[in-house]
Amino acid sequence: MAKGSGKDRAVIDWLAEDDQPAVRYRALTALLGRAEDTAEVQEAHAAIPRRGWAAEILARQDAASWWVGPDRLYLPKYLSTNWMLLILADLGLTREDPRIRKACDLWIKRFAKEDGGFGMDNSSGSHLCLVGNTARALVQMGYEDHPKVRSAFEWMVENAAKKGGWSCFGSGRNLDSWEPMSAFAAYPKAKWTEGMKRVVEQGAEFFLERELHRQGDRYEPWYRAHYPVHYYYDLLVGLDFMTALGYTDDPRLRFAVSWLRKRRRADGRWNLDAVHPDVEGPVLEWILRHPKAYTPFALEEVGKPSKMITLRAMRVLRRIDGVD
Repeated sequence: MAKGSGKDRAVIDWLAEDDQPAVRYRALTALLGRAEDTAEVQEAHAAIPRRGWAAEILARQDAASWWVGPDRLYLPKYLSTNWMLLILADLGLTREDPRIRKACDLWIKRFAKEDGGFGMDNSSGSHLCLVGNTARALVQMGYEDHPKVRSAFEWMVENAAKKGGWSCFGSGRNLDSWEPMSAFAAYPKAKWTEGMKRVVEQGAEFFLERELHRQGDRYEPWYRAHYPVHYYYDLLVGLDFMTALGYTDDPRLRFAVSWLRKRRRADGRWNLDAVHPDVEGPVLEWILRHPKAYTPFALEEVGKPSKMITLRAMRVLRRIDGVD
């Protein structure tokens, strides 16, 4: 089935197995270049809500469209509506499914803010991480022309740092403020304004100047591959949005690309290294004092070959190397 080396062929065949149609769909389209209108792609896409991870998540959705509870869509982390929709967008579900459409309509209604962006339930204004994540997921699910989504992209332009990049919680420009870059990577370029082009170019330069990892002392979680990502950063996150935006041959990516290649197993797959919250420093100390504040959520087992990590890693390398 697969093109490329024998190792690549075997790995893509593994990704394209029927057990996880969401991964099969992405493998067929992103790695094998199959057109959306081919029978095998359409069959894989149609199976996403019926079998595998997406079906399991949808089975836990309340008939009123939310997960866990109706009062808060953001809490508890990482089980409530906000987090489930981020994952379902990655898995390829769209507003064509009435359950997704109903949940997204509620998400937009509850999270859209008067300043043009998105924020948590009951918050007065927008928050960078939520604006980027929510906008990206809504675009993935077919809401790119919704007025609240368009205004969220303008919000990200207006709130970008003058020298490039973004700041989360007023912490100053930092690699952890990556969500707008990922959102723009999902947003059709035909819809970009001149301001959007400018902030993406400046944001890309910010990440490239730091080679996707150089910011203060070495922070070990950045060198581990995670899924779900939530609002956390790591090198695979950076490589994914940078290459999706077309930055594939800049020499300042070499460290991150080398890191990714070295993590590949002998069988051609990549492991899931950790599940969030995987943190160090003051955040870890806070979590240890408040163990009920976060409930880890995983699709796969840590330390084992991961279809989600392998898919993302191979997609990055295909953008950089092309198909053999």
